[in-house]
Amino acid sequence: MALMPDKSESFDKLPLPETTPRGLFRHFGPGLILMMTGIGTSHLVTAPAAGGRFEFALLWCIPVAYIFKYYGFEMAFRFTNATGRSMLDAYTTAPGKWPVWYVLVTTLIQCALGQAGRLAAAAAVLFYVFSEFLGLGLPPWVYGLGMGVLSVGIILYGRYAAVELATKILAGVLFVSTVGVYLFEPAPLSAMGYFFTVEVPGGSWLIIAAFLGLLPTGMDVSLQASEWGKAKRVGMGRIREQLERDGLAKVFDPFTSSRKEDLAVDVSSLPGHAQEYCRRWFRIGLLDFSLGHVVSFVLATIFLLLAAVWLYPSEVAGNAVIGEIARIFTDSVGPSMMLIFLLGALAATFSTAFNYFDGWPRVVAACCRNLFRVTAELPGVAVDRLTEAHRSVWTSEYNIYRLTMFYSLIAAVLIMAGLPRPVFLVLVSSALAFFIAPVIFFLNVYYCVTVIPKTDKVFYPSKPVIWFSWFSLVVFTGLTIVIIMARVFGITLFGG
Repeated sequence: MALMPDKSESFDKLPLPETTPRGLFRHFGPGLILMMTGIGTSHLVTAPAAGGRFEFALLWCIPVAYIFKYYGFEMAFRFTNATGRSMLDAYTTAPGKWPVWYVLVTTLIQCALGQAGRLAAAAAVLFYVFSEFLGLGLPPWVYGLGMGVLSVGIILYGRYAAVELATKILAGVLFVSTVGVYLFEPAPLSAMGYFFTVEVPGGSWLIIAAFLGLLPTGMDVSLQASEWGKAKRVGMGRIREQLERDGLAKVFDPFTSSRKEDLAVDVSSLPGHAQEYCRRWFRIGLLDFSLGHVVSFVLATIFLLLAAVWLYPSEVAGNAVIGEIARIFTDSVGPSMMLIFLLGALAATFSTAFNYFDGWPRVVAACCRNLFRVTAELPGVAVDRLTEAHRSVWTSEYNIYRLTMFYSLIAAVLIMAGLPRPVFLVLVSSALAFFIAPVIFFLNVYYCVTVIPKTDKVFYPSKPVIWFSWFSLVVFTGLTIVIIMARVFGITLFGG
């Protein structure tokens, strides 16, 4: 009992985060990053393609994706804030660690095909700028290679703070300018009825799958966000190790602990200051995620409506796709809007590819950390916490992270060179994210409701939230089955 004052004294020194608007924005991170992983493809390419090809008919897909995928993402944030561990740590408690193997295999596929779609969108912006204004006829994969090398270099040398700041500013410009253009000539009020009318035009299944797969972003990004949240080392993620040392939480080892209950933390047993510290970071995390979710929804809706008003009927395809989408801004307001759109589009598409070059390799490395003891002996990818062994032993988590990054770059550029159809690449990679999502959705909800103590009034989800989460999973899985039947087996239940 004599140890408790020492424990309480150390926990009392935890700095409580500011909850003022300025303080909140400074603390935001994983949620906004999650949002930015989708804007560069689903918003700038898929939404205009939907509006240009099918006018307002696919508007219903947007609320369906945002409403029924919400808790698939939210549960990953909730779990990490409640336990100080990532979702992948929970996945290791399943028999044979099959969820970790599933994530590893699908993520390696996404590193190649998925990243090709993200790079294709970013390269399309540069292709348009250099071909239209400078007359350079370089193929898109060259621009993809350049942006990929730049992204990997910035990440590995840890110089991305300035890039993140510039991206936030330019993405903000894109948001403000897009809303401004929409208000200049908004869609007719009658079009809003398509939010509630399910219509499946002929030839629209791939776009529907892309919408549901990558709005607001791929469900697999919830695992990336969980790793980002853990790496941020705030809230429960900061004190988990100390709780284990002090006996206030069980020590979890993926190679010796097979019980998911070992991940749980009884928050009520913590000193009051530590409880408030964790609660505040949890609220900040939820606000971070919710804000990103709302902004992403507004942007996706506006881009589809703008394309339906200004581009329909149009295929919105080909290497010059960005120039076609830019017509929305130039035809509505004037040529002066072209530069603003291109700057915002470049920021959004680059940040998407940039974040995935970090996110997917981070997940692959985390999978290996939980599957292979040699990797678990040298964990972590944060540059400021690395030792010489982390850099020299190729099986360390950091080196697997780096090797996966290079694999992603090379594979994505090769796919771009072999399939120079940026819109098709974006749609296929987005659809892939949709098909693998239900399993991750199920696991995120399952481990939240079975690991977090039911007596925890802060972190354990309420009954309405749990019920709606399972209902959302049923709806989302049903849509996945319908689209797989239509695209893979040619059995169309609705539409064409």
